[in-house]
Amino acid sequence: MKRFFALLLVAALLSVCAAPALATYDAEVFLDDGGDFDLTDMSLLVDGPAVTGGTLNIPVRSAIVVEKETGTVIYEKDADAKREPASVTKVMTILLIVEAIEAGVIALDDIVTTSAYAQSMGGSQIYLEEGERMTVHDMLKAIVVVSANDAAAAMAEYLSGSEAVFAERMDERARQLGMTNTHFTNSSGLLDDTAHVTTARDVAIMSRELIKHDIVKQYTTIWMDSVRGGEFGLTNTNKLIRSYSGATGLKTGYTSRAGHCLAATASRDGVEYIAVVLGGDTSDARFTAARTLLDYAFANFTLIDATPDEALRPVRVKLGKPKYVQPVVEGASKLLVERSAAASTEKTVEISEFETAPVEAGRQLGRLIIRGDGRILGEYAITAGEDAARVTWGDVFLELLSKLLG
Repeated sequence: MKRFFALLLVAALLSVCAAPALATYDAEVFLDDGGDFDLTDMSLLVDGPAVTGGTLNIPVRSAIVVEKETGTVIYEKDADAKREPASVTKVMTILLIVEAIEAGVIALDDIVTTSAYAQSMGGSQIYLEEGERMTVHDMLKAIVVVSANDAAAAMAEYLSGSEAVFAERMDERARQLGMTNTHFTNSSGLLDDTAHVTTARDVAIMSRELIKHDIVKQYTTIWMDSVRGGEFGLTNTNKLIRSYSGATGLKTGYTSRAGHCLAATASRDGVEYIAVVLGGDTSDARFTAARTLLDYAFANFTLIDATPDEALRPVRVKLGKPKYVQPVVEGASKLLVERSAAASTEKTVEISEFETAPVEAGRQLGRLIIRGDGRILGEYAITAGEDAARVTWGDVFLELLSKLLG
């Protein structure tokens, strides 16, 4: 008789489908508001809110400043206008070289032999001779520090067989990164080519990807060095490396049509910014513009943790197997905010107290809201980190049998 009534009770439970209740908790508080929680209309900014820059005097044709970790754009000026990038092109060339090194495709001590084509490059160069042999390490150093066009062409040929094929790889990588307004025709940016274009925003994208590789900063932070056993001196074309506090790179560029260009990066107190300026009238103008953008970013913004102050508690799953799922916060772990708002930051977690099976991994369970300075700074989805299937009659029978048998 006991078993009969137990089975009837289990059947009744299986036929019940309870709606999830919302709970909001902060620190030690966990309160059920007793109502349904509809998450279908929420606008979640998983990469943080857009931050609008103030009025800045940036006397170049295009400009943008972006925070590295979150990718938040702080300020922009004609950032999507297509322009010839001159030697800022080499950000992509360097990226492909570094990725090949880290993938084990090539090594820093590999020997590269200079072709007649590479020797023919003009502009900034280290005057490679046809047949001259140099390590990947020295070629890369020459490209980064003095923007050597001959070294860029030599490395393009070493990686792809020809510069034309290498340019196709540059375009392919640009598409992978979401650089929608870029087309490369060569590895150096030396040639005046109206088809060879990018934008300030796209330069920021590839610069952000490049500085994710720590190895590159061994080269971009060099002020003075040499190749050929000390016989040929190198001085960085990026003056900010010597004069700007926290400067980490990245690449200068100039042709008469492109104007003076610069992708500049700098890091202070754990925050790194990327400032891109294209089309400056003078060399000083580009460095002044980059300094202005970086100064503005460092002075007015900072990163905060975009994570709850406490670990998220498992969410109960009614009729679920398993009985609990671990919630996770989607999106970046950091949020860029104005410094004026950072001091008053408050975090609120709104999350279902329970869900009813089945629950799929990735299902939205709630949200993390970060407020400061009297407004919402960011909202992040909280989702199920794993699946929870609905229990079957077989599961119920086995569990009941286990309990009855002690």
